[in-house]
Amino acid sequence: MNTGIRVRRVDAPSPEDGARVLVDRVWPRGLRKDAARLDAWAKDVAPSTELRTWYPA
Repeated sequence: MNTGIRVRRVDAPSPEDGARVLVDRVWPRGLRKDAARLDAWAKDVAPSTELRTWYPA
């Protein structure tokens, strides 16, 4: 089943992208907000700081 949701890097916008939503509590370092071309920033639904540090990257 294809949900139509793709996980992408925030710093690599593509013309084929649909709506772009950043799901993170902190803004990516070194990225200007206008360069990110985001439609929304959903920081309230992002993982907690504890979960982010626990999960191996």
